[in-house]
Amino acid sequence: MEKLNENELKRIEKAFANKDWPSIASSNSWSIFKIMAEFVEGYDRMAEIGPCVSVFGSARTKPDHPHYLLAENISQLLSEAGWGIITGGGPGIMEAGNKGAKQGGSASVGLNINLPFETSNNPFQDDDKRLNFNYFFVRKIMFLKYSQGIIVMPGGFGTMDELFEALTLVQTDKRAKFPIVLVDSKFWGPLVSWIENTLITENEYVSEKDTKLFTIVDTAKEAVDVLLSFYEKYSMKPNF
Repeated sequence: MEKLNENELKRIEKAFANKDWPSIASSNSWSIFKIMAEFVEGYDRMAEIGPCVSVFGSARTKPDHPHYLLAENISQLLSEAGWGIITGGGPGIMEAGNKGAKQGGSASVGLNINLPFETSNNPFQDDDKRLNFNYFFVRKIMFLKYSQGIIVMPGGFGTMDELFEALTLVQTDKRAKFPIVLVDSKFWGPLVSWIENTLITENEYVSEKDTKLFTIVDTAKEAVDVLLSFYEKYSMKPNF
């Protein structure tokens, strides 16, 4: 069995030098109230906004990048169709989403997260619809609970996390089916091939029907049409 080296042991001792286990456990218990406060504020403020679509994607995408411009266009068209836009409030694709909402005249919501990097808030959020979170899991619930669909642009780990969270909740009937739109077939194609060939064909870890939970598109019009066609048979209601 591999043992910790001396430097690693010293680092652990330093971290716990002024705390015993009961005090650490007590500190964790008190954090419940901070978590609860974020849920209460999020529920109170998000419930008043109305029908929205969440836009996910990389915070590192530059304003002149085709993905930024495409996200901005999609968000503007969705906004003009009556949906508010929810993003993570930061730069990149999030900025593009909020910018498109502003141009379309709908609610522009920013669910900001406190991080050691990529924390700059974009200027296109509505001041009264800007929320700040310390906990990722609380923030993710707000994204999915108050969205009538999600647009997933190319991105990194955070984008993948949000995508698979949504897919898992719909797959397991923990939330009603809603449109999950992946934009840019070139970017998403290899991931879908891996799902089909490795997860389904080789291992049967997911069902073939699970690939119907999302739609891949390449244009702004296609993305918006997916949402519009999904809700043609429904009266569009907020937060159902």
